[in-house]
Amino acid sequence: MATRRRSKTLDRDTAEAVALQGLAFLAEDGARLARFLALTGLEMAEVRARAGSRELSAAVLEHLCADESLLLVFAASRGLAPDSIARAAALLQAEAP
Repeated sequence: MATRRRSKTLDRDTAEAVALQGLAFLAEDGARLARFLALTGLEMAEVRARAGSRELSAAVLEHLCADESLLLVFAASRGLAPDSIARAAALLQAEAP
């Protein structure tokens, strides 16, 4: 008998929570954070000031999704399905101005 997988819907609050977890994950390791800052051109003060904003949240998730090994390590460390991170990124990108 085949089982059905339920498609989990993702709302903005959940997507933003995943993004904050992603930012914390990047901040846990100096090299990961430095790479994020270098690739985005952001300064640490900007990240602090914009933490939780839709734009920074989307940037964090895009960064994680752009590097499969980083994405998989993040997903495993937080007990998340990798595809849920991509869905959260897509949701936040769609809402970005």
